[in-house]
Amino acid sequence: MEYSCVDFNDLPDEILMIIFKKLNNFEVLYSLQGVNQRLNKIVQDSVFTNRLTFVKMCSGNFIDVFCCNTMLNRFCLQILPVIHDKIKWLDLESSSMKNVLCVTDYPNLYGLGLYNINEESFRCLFTDETLTSATFKNQITTLAITIDNNNHECYEDMLLSAANIVNYILTVFTNLIYLTLYESSYKNRAPLMSDNGFPPTFRSSTLLKLNIRVQCFDDCLNLLDGRFNQLHTFCVDLVNLHHPQEIKNHGDLPNLKYFALSCKEISSYDELILPLLYRMSNLEQLGLYITISIDTRYNDGFIDGNHLKRNIINRLLRLNDFKFHICSCMFIHDQSHFSSTKDIQRTFIDFPINNIISYVDYFPEAKRSQCQIYSYPSLTPHYEDITNSFPGGFFKYVRVVSLFDEHPFEHEFFLQIQRSFPLMEELSVVNCKSQNKKQSYESDNDNRNLPLIEYSLLNELAINTVHDDYIEQFLLNTITHLQNNVFLHIEYESLQRVTHNFTREDTRINCMKINKLKLRGERICQNSSLQAYFPCAKISYPGQFFFE
Repeated sequence: MEYSCVDFNDLPDEILMIIFKKLNNFEVLYSLQGVNQRLNKIVQDSVFTNRLTFVKMCSGNFIDVFCCNTMLNRFCLQILPVIHDKIKWLDLESSSMKNVLCVTDYPNLYGLGLYNINEESFRCLFTDETLTSATFKNQITTLAITIDNNNHECYEDMLLSAANIVNYILTVFTNLIYLTLYESSYKNRAPLMSDNGFPPTFRSSTLLKLNIRVQCFDDCLNLLDGRFNQLHTFCVDLVNLHHPQEIKNHGDLPNLKYFALSCKEISSYDELILPLLYRMSNLEQLGLYITISIDTRYNDGFIDGNHLKRNIINRLLRLNDFKFHICSCMFIHDQSHFSSTKDIQRTFIDFPINNIISYVDYFPEAKRSQCQIYSYPSLTPHYEDITNSFPGGFFKYVRVVSLFDEHPFEHEFFLQIQRSFPLMEELSVVNCKSQNKKQSYESDNDNRNLPLIEYSLLNELAINTVHDDYIEQFLLNTITHLQNNVFLHIEYESLQRVTHNFTREDTRINCMKINKLKLRGERICQNSSLQAYFPCAKISYPGQFFFE
């Protein structure tokens, strides 16, 4: 360190700042705070102290950066008390958050990111005298929470816990302006549910921005019933869109300026979504990321540019920013005319938004069709039913992907999917057609020359309804690299064939990375060979269930 300090002292402050900015703030403070007065002055600059992040992402989960008590103690005893008045935002993991928050006061702290929180840890945290003081509670205006759902034994418990945590947040932080409830992974998101109604304390007169996931459309409406009467930004992700028995809350929502809605499947678009939008008379920004089931008995056809102009753009007069990703699906009956990709593209010729991508697929065997339309770049968190027609692109917000086609998916297609969705966490594949190029690769002994596909964040893979070729596609370690702790859904007999009755060596490596294995099928034999082939996996057979 002495040699390094001599080198540092030979460099001007401006150069040191450039070097340190390339490092993590945690590393800069941990390594250099207290070395000498000159370095102290540099590392105490607002660039390094405004926001301190004590969590990091690992295998799709947030973990504490304090890997030992020595590191935690150095920060709590030697660093944080020195820079406490410079800190404006803290990102903390549940295991160390109380140590950090209670070691000193933070007079300028306004933002908190609390990761892997559960109901018990949140209650324990804010029973401390330091953190229950009016000063601390009033100064926090921005809060981002990730909820730890891994310890819940049933889905209902998870829903109740999420509602209790949010209610407690609104009770504790009385001046909250921005609230975001999100999770380390898409799969572990904790939806809010108001089955029995929200309690009277579930309200805020200061909240301006809410980003949250809810269980159903009723919950969305309940959040807009006036309990957040100053809300101007509302981003909501719906788990499902069951049609409520009674539509509540018909009043205008004049304060809403920004609204974003995502839902993987909607069947009551005309009855629920459009009327909700029409209540937002002053809406300026809109995001719609939805998959719609179209009933051709009551609707003209696909959602296209003409529909969006007629039913959304021309109705929301203050709208100046509209981003969307809409997949409309319908079953084919006896229609004589089918809209083509060119037909859909023509409806966007005079559309007020540039760079719209659209394409149509027909599936004669399934007797259904679908149309994808989206503004690009896309902000959608999920992309459903991707086919070989997929034009590519880069989708940095997508976490959930599903693939479906009645034509084969080749290795190059999966490579394109991985490149287009680098942060993909969940993937499901439905394709019963054998790969065309697989035979030529095998005859030329060219499998090992195929580019390796690495799924660095994938934690759930569903390949239940696929040809055996796609099971090989994902399990062969020569062409696919899976991360550890993957939840695999698969058909037993197909798995048995592809792994040569659980003896095949070139599929063993990826199978060792599976931590949950959900089997489908009728003739399933529980045997030691299966468990030995998946040594890290908890196995669920048909009729059994483990909480996902």
